[in-house]
Amino acid sequence: MIVSVIVSIKEIVAKGRDFPWPRPEVCPRCHGHRVWGHGFVAAFFDGFADEALLRRYRCPDCRCVLRLRPSGFFKRFQASIKTIRDCIVYRLANSRWPKAISHTRQGHWLRSLYRKTLAYFGQGWKDRLLEGFDYLVRMDEIPVSRRI
Repeated sequence: MIVSVIVSIKEIVAKGRDFPWPRPEVCPRCHGHRVWGHGFVAAFFDGFADEALLRRYRCPDCRCVLRLRPSGFFKRFQASIKTIRDCIVYRLANSRWPKAISHTRQGHWLRSLYRKTLAYFGQGWKDRLLEGFDYLVRMDEIPVSRRI
């Protein structure tokens, strides 16, 4: 289970294992009070050459593994939510992609957003992709994932 926490990626990369991650008081799944440290996992984020070591915890009661992740990122995405949205805004306004990120990746985001917006809201939202993006985020969905 991925748990978003408000932390600085810059500090995580700089401090590595010494970063003071907040320990969950209870397990979000079973509400057990015994949450143990379960090591670290490496993750890469856009804009950083080095890996970020993300803290993991484990609940011995339900065996759930909690992975702490900086807020502002979708799970399984290296780019921040703001970066993804800004790229889509740029593309819709200028009919071309910004040069900072791979065009292939950005195209994947736009196609997935288009597909997901039409699947959730119908054809009437075809020209309201940014509104669909924001609404899907509020619904706790990842608007640029392939999963519908």
